[in-house]
Amino acid sequence: MSQRVKIMGSFALLGFLMGIAAYLAYNWVIPILIEIFPQILSMGWLLWGFVGALLSETMLLLWASFPKQR
Repeated sequence: MSQRVKIMGSFALLGFLMGIAAYLAYNWVIPILIEIFPQILSMGWLLWGFVGALLSETMLLLWASFPKQR
């Protein structure tokens, strides 16, 4: 298998897993947080900012965990 196909497949898998994480966060985590902290509902931009930061940090940690190529 060529290197490009491996990289494209890895990113496709990563995107699929992030989609699952976003689905779970939207349907499970966010309603619990809104029940605990009702003020978050009035500041939707703040909540989505945290979600975006969490997703970008997750992607960064996954990227950093790949072994270095020589």
